[in-house]
Amino acid sequence: MLELKNLWVRYGKKAAVRRLSLSVNKGDFVTILGANGAGKSTTLNAISGLVKVKKGQGEIVFKGEKINGLKPGKIAARGLIQIPEGRKLFPLLTVKENLMMGAYLRKDRKGVQHSMDRALTLFPDLKDKLNADGRELSGGQQQMLAIARGLMAEPELLMLDEPSLGLSPLLRQLLAERIKEIHREGVTLILVEQNARLGLMLASYGYVLENGELALQGKTSDLMLDENVKKAYLGV
Repeated sequence: MLELKNLWVRYGKKAAVRRLSLSVNKGDFVTILGANGAGKSTTLNAISGLVKVKKGQGEIVFKGEKINGLKPGKIAARGLIQIPEGRKLFPLLTVKENLMMGAYLRKDRKGVQHSMDRALTLFPDLKDKLNADGRELSGGQQQMLAIARGLMAEPELLMLDEPSLGLSPLLRQLLAERIKEIHREGVTLILVEQNARLGLMLASYGYVLENGELALQGKTSDLMLDENVKKAYLGV
């Protein structure tokens, strides 16, 4: 479904991602791990078109078509949606208006309503907040809204960037259950998490980045037993 081939991403003269190749099959649940500055968010931003990949700096292929060079809206229209780090809600819009912004490319009114019902079933805390401004929500509710807004686009592949950031352990567990439910419903997932334990517990396959390069990959069950991963990311 998604393939990165020898990808480089540069900010000026600095390479934030180097020689990165990875693949995600339809139905997969993949996590990308690494320390701050490892290139995790840059990778997602390159895939979604928010960061430009220069000519000759690798390829990003989604459903058999090269997408690097396309604008973010064109990529989203193909079914590839990113939930950004920090939620990036519209604070002065209501919860319902935020949700509808996730469906702005869609013309199927009945389908949009079905997606709205599905999102509110998945995140019932939002039902009583539909007329509240986004800025009025708690941190956990804002994260729920950010994911629900992404689901309104009916993604085939959903990329989540640090969804557990700033949440309490209880809310992290609740969010983890909701993310697993989204995957069970058939959405292919890429999860970027600095909380490596959470990422490895949720996903089935993982990629570990160090200084913008792929350092390790494998089944998450194997990565959790790797001595380097345990020392560097699991505090063992």
